Amino acid sequence: MKRAIAGLSLVLTASCATGGVPAKEAPKITQSANAKVSGNIEIWSWDVAAKALQRLAPEFEKANPGVKVKVTDIGYDNAYDKITVGLKSGAGLPDIITLEDTAIPGYAENFPDGLVDLTPVAGKYKADFDPAKWQAASTAKGLYALPWDSAPVGLYYRRDYFEKAKVDPKSLTTWDDAVKAGEKIKQATGKRLFVSDLASVATFTTLLQQLGQGYFVDGKVAVNSPDAVRALTLLKTLKDKDLLQNEKGWDGRVTATKQGKAATQPTAAWWSGTLTAEMPELSGKFGVVPLPAFEAGGSRTSANGGSALSITAQTKNQQTAWAFLDWLLAGKERQVSMMRTEALFPAYLPALTDPLFDEPQPYFGGEKVNRLFADEVKEIPPVELTGDDKQAEELLKKAVSACLLNGEDPKAVLDGAAEQLAAATQREIAP
Repeated sequence: MKRAIAGLSLVLTASCATGGVPAKEAPKITQSANAKVSGNIEIWSWDVAAKALQRLAPEFEKANPGVKVKVTDIGYDNAYDKITVGLKSGAGLPDIITLEDTAIPGYAENFPDGLVDLTPVAGKYKADFDPAKWQAASTAKGLYALPWDSAPVGLYYRRDYFEKAKVDPKSLTTWDDAVKAGEKIKQATGKRLFVSDLASVATFTTLLQQLGQGYFVDGKVAVNSPDAVRALTLLKTLKDKDLLQNEKGWDGRVTATKQGKAATQPTAAWWSGTLTAEMPELSGKFGVVPLPAFEAGGSRTSANGGSALSITAQTKNQQTAWAFLDWLLAGKERQVSMMRTEALFPAYLPALTDPLFDEPQPYFGGEKVNRLFADEVKEIPPVELTGDDKQAEELLKKAVSACLLNGEDPKAVLDGAAEQLAAATQREIAP
């Protein structure tokens, strides 16, 4: 799933500013080999994820007579407010909650006794999941969620624009190639290379992860590292050459794509669902290739989105809650089913061998787009996430905007953001 976590940083900051939380340890899950799966559990989720849970819950109930699974769609807009209130008060949460990857470290750090450490029962699955997702669900102290859907990133492109400009999309093996191709395409078609909200940090973050880095490295502020400067410099180069179509937010990107304002879109596998659902009239016009690398032989993918399921410490039925997670997320059949029906791209690697991922997709001119993304999942560079990532994101929005909208120097604005972030978080700046 892809959604922005609006307000989460303020929620978490508020929770600390009002007295903090006790330095408690997360409860570790305890499982008995002979324990019976029984009783009731409730799950909070939203949107397409809630639909998937509602569809599959009856199958789990059938396999475990007497068990009842209640799925509550709490809506996205207030989801994190509700979760935070429940963690602060120690009451009111269900057995299982849906969390986006970027929310997990903040909750694990700010509410150390709020989520169950799944390491004792889930540790055996580490090699079976997307490595980047597994790291996102973990801290130095434990595993606080089981990964659900991945979001490998590729380069969606308009076949007609590339053909008119006589550019082979497969020739875009590096970002230097992409810049040159963008200039050629713009000259031939009048279209810019891709859509980007220049007041957002999303594209910068995706490029930074492609280089194998997050906002922090070994706990130290790294938003002004050489890789960070490299990522922002690429965006400034594209902006200076008038190759970025500036559109505000999600709606702006969808509308601009529908209107054909750009030749490519570097984004995640879930974009396929947006294209097919909202732009059926453009069937056959799109293809997908791997992201251009920063240098020959470098990483050609990244991540943008994704979610997981966590068991709350408030559960009264830990055994059944874990049994459901195990059945749903470490089960190939269920993961493939959710991909086919709800387009939730599996983080569970064994699911990616299913023939579903080798089916040609008519919308993409018969390309096996899902196979491309499936092969990329295990190549996504893992990055360090922390409870301060949301604070870093807010400061980086200002830095990225200053660079791309006001023309300021990439290194200078990132150095300024690093100093502010270090002061706000009491962290050192990485050398």
